[in-house]
Amino acid sequence: MAKKDLPRKPLTKTRLKNLILNVLRNPFNMIVLVSLIVLFCLIVIPLLTMIKSTFTLAEGELRRMPGHQAGEFTMYYWWYMAVSNMSKAVLWKPLLNSFVCGFFTTLISVPLGSVLAWLMIRTDIPGKKLLGILVTVPYMIPSWTKALAWLAVFRTPTSGANGFLTGLGIPIPDVLAYGPVAIVLCMSMHYYAFSYIQVSGALRSINSELEEMGEIQGANKAQILRHITLPLILPSVLSALVMTVSKSIGTYGVAANLGNRIGYYTLATRMRVFIDQGPQSVGYAMSIVLVGLAALILMSNQKAIGVRKSYATVGGKGGRSTLMPLGAAKKPVMAFLSIFLFLAMVMPFFVLIMETFQITTGAGYGMDNLTLYNWIGTVDEAQKYTNYPGIFRHDEFWSAFKNTVKLTLIGSIITAICGQFLGYISSRGRGKWYGNLTEQLVFVPYLMSGVAFSTMYFSMFSIPHLGGLIPSLYGTFTLIVLTSVVKHFPFASRSGTANMLSISVELEEAADIAGASFWKRMSSIIIPLAKNGFISGFMLTFISIAKELDLIIIMMTPTTRTMSFLAFTYSQEGYNQMSDAISVCVLLFILVCYIVANKVGGADIGKSW
Repeated sequence: MAKKDLPRKPLTKTRLKNLILNVLRNPFNMIVLVSLIVLFCLIVIPLLTMIKSTFTLAEGELRRMPGHQAGEFTMYYWWYMAVSNMSKAVLWKPLLNSFVCGFFTTLISVPLGSVLAWLMIRTDIPGKKLLGILVTVPYMIPSWTKALAWLAVFRTPTSGANGFLTGLGIPIPDVLAYGPVAIVLCMSMHYYAFSYIQVSGALRSINSELEEMGEIQGANKAQILRHITLPLILPSVLSALVMTVSKSIGTYGVAANLGNRIGYYTLATRMRVFIDQGPQSVGYAMSIVLVGLAALILMSNQKAIGVRKSYATVGGKGGRSTLMPLGAAKKPVMAFLSIFLFLAMVMPFFVLIMETFQITTGAGYGMDNLTLYNWIGTVDEAQKYTNYPGIFRHDEFWSAFKNTVKLTLIGSIITAICGQFLGYISSRGRGKWYGNLTEQLVFVPYLMSGVAFSTMYFSMFSIPHLGGLIPSLYGTFTLIVLTSVVKHFPFASRSGTANMLSISVELEEAADIAGASFWKRMSSIIIPLAKNGFISGFMLTFISIAKELDLIIIMMTPTTRTMSFLAFTYSQEGYNQMSDAISVCVLLFILVCYIVANKVGGADIGKSW
């Protein structure tokens, strides 16, 4: 008789009591239960709270809707956003701008990153070590600093100051300096790294014998790429495409720096206007639109891949990798890479750094225009009127520096610890309901852009809920830490899962047979073996949080400012040199942290997301 045909035992009070006691007495079950409750409270409830707020009339709108009461159900915010006379400026035009920027950024960055990955992994191009570092550096650099570097090169008098090229007398049209062209090109120089890292990882796993067989059969290089290599890396390309589209549509820092100056708004930048100036629930509704778009993009990716969601590229036989000779194309390819890296990396950041030493931007690098004022000057030494001393003499900078270190340190420790526990549940619960549910809940923040996710937490904790059980954290450093931690759960969990899968279950089983308790097994086996993975995950999360702007910009107050936000603020106020100087400090901070992560924890940039 099959097991499914056996009669089911009735669920008596005694049996129910035993089942509950089994859960409560089993430490692993308790970890699972507590983790699911915490994830539900930190992810599901805030999302539902934000959705509810878009249907609840706020007291501030009573003057626009006389005869109604605060707290009652309303469709006013959705009507105002979608179909009112203001809907074009509020939703449809910014949404179109977001789609345009996202589409063309993806169109440029995904093929560019994929081609660069193929050149670096599958061909005999020289200087791979140096080129590999230069190609992946953009991932470590915050996207908003690229926008400042772009302005340093292309800025026109439209924003009140000349950039490098304008200072040389080269006429730069505003359409190149600001707006969609600038935003797309700037984001493409950042997001191509996603495709590069994803595709290069897939190419490393492909046995070159597959391509050699095609060559033996008479296929040329183009046919091999089209019919063998491309199908094998297609899942990675589509994954990079999904990430690029969702990130570029929801990005804030680049769009704000390059678009707001000429009134070009995307959905993310327009959303912040409503969060700051009201009605806030319209901003929450726009955030829900961003979340919905991300979910649609993800579902489209799953349908595009279809049944074949992965390809076996590593088998039981040993694999080898034979590099494809570029032949006569080697010199043109090297020339292309050199020009690309110079224009995308070297020149913009050289100009950005040099601008921090200029008295007047765009006035050249002569000694009469160079100064250390932006770094160490005092207000009475200024040759031009300014409200701020040099950044190293400004208390606001040191406060922002301390906040940045504190945020990244506290946030990374908490995230790394949670990531290891979540990874343990996911790895030990593979194929079981609690393992699948944990992975699905942890994945939700991944769907949201940084500004949409922070909007959700801003809505949740701006006022007390459940009679004060959920307190108001508005304006507190705690809210910024909490938002940073939960947003990075997907990356920490992935790192933790990979770490725990490398630890064989047999080790725990052997200890269990020997009589070791659950906590003894954890302290004596799991934690010591997971130490290196924990350090690596901690450092990579540290870097990711350190460069955040989109995630925290809505929650900033004068006492909680970070270096990223301070640089953005100075840029918006027209203090370009000081904004650039703070950006350089952020870059150095991130690069030093990555070097430490690589040397101490063995952190690999390819595993950071």
